[in-house]
Amino acid sequence: MLFGSALTSLGAWIYLSLFHGKFWQGGPTLKAGSSPPCAPDVAIVVPARDEAESIQSCLTSLLQQDYDGKLSVILVDDNSTDGTGDLARAVPDPHNRLIVLTGAPRPPGWSGKLWAVNQGAQKALNHIGPYGYILFTDADIMHAPQHLATLLAKAREDDLDMVSEMVALNCESSAERFLVPAFVYFFAMLYPFAWTASERSRIAGAAGGTILLRRRALERIGGIEAIRGALIDDCTLAAHVKRSGGRLYLGHSELAWSVRPYRGAKDIWEMIARTAYVQLRQSPLLLLATILGMTLIWLLPVGLALFGKGRTRKVGLLTYLVSCATFLPTLKRFGLPLWRALPLPFVAAFYMAATVGSAIDHHRGVGVRWKNRSYTDEAS
Repeated sequence: MLFGSALTSLGAWIYLSLFHGKFWQGGPTLKAGSSPPCAPDVAIVVPARDEAESIQSCLTSLLQQDYDGKLSVILVDDNSTDGTGDLARAVPDPHNRLIVLTGAPRPPGWSGKLWAVNQGAQKALNHIGPYGYILFTDADIMHAPQHLATLLAKAREDDLDMVSEMVALNCESSAERFLVPAFVYFFAMLYPFAWTASERSRIAGAAGGTILLRRRALERIGGIEAIRGALIDDCTLAAHVKRSGGRLYLGHSELAWSVRPYRGAKDIWEMIARTAYVQLRQSPLLLLATILGMTLIWLLPVGLALFGKGRTRKVGLLTYLVSCATFLPTLKRFGLPLWRALPLPFVAAFYMAATVGSAIDHHRGVGVRWKNRSYTDEAS
């Protein structure tokens, strides 16, 4: 029985390695470019809630974009309690590009962030023409001066409705070095970048830190209101755009980076747990299937490699090494030593435990707090 399970695990890894969109290779990376000819209008929407530490640096990087077209930057202060809005208004704006909105009270049925995004998007539509674009980004993201022009060049050259990039994530603390690279790896496993770009696949992924969206695509899906209750808002938006016939790009960014620190494992646990059970549609059956699947592909191989015997141990060891090998490109992207692939099954166990914790919190009615807002009633 153990040998059969070992072969099943190995077969799963053969499939994942060769036939699952080559997720482990990571995604493409756009090189810095210049503004496209006849640069279209762009409005940048930044929802912000209690982002005093980073808001001025973020807005400054956006206002300093090297872009030849009409550009507006719209900051939506989502009921911050730390002076985020006042700090935003104090940012130097010599070209009068910055608009700071005070968010209105959230109506029933909307998630908090998407209500702020919607207010910004409605304002943005007044500042761009019919062929314009909206860039959605977060208040903890910094942008190199060429970033916007590079995104627009990609969108125009390939006639894309959405261009999204996973920005470089903080990886300085011990917890970040141990756990954050796996976040990027697991995201790519869930949403293989090549499948997101393929018109033959239904997979649609996006990374909320950078989403450039064509105005016509947003209007075609019915605006942000179409996803108003979503908690995994970036991928939900991508799915709506793709189902409406839109063409997508998803890659990694070398021109944008997050400054949000995750100082300890608890911070990363909360980041995972706030949407992990939502990803499983809050289904106990899907949770059980996920636990069984992750046990099969992550825990069983290393367990057999350590404690198995004979051919079962050899198959377990081979499977474990294959799984570790798929993590190496991600480690290289983060500039981390390759030996950090060895504890990957235990990192996977941490993510699995956080997912179980997310489910327990949901069924207890506790939920997760993020930015001083409870996710139990985000869309209530």
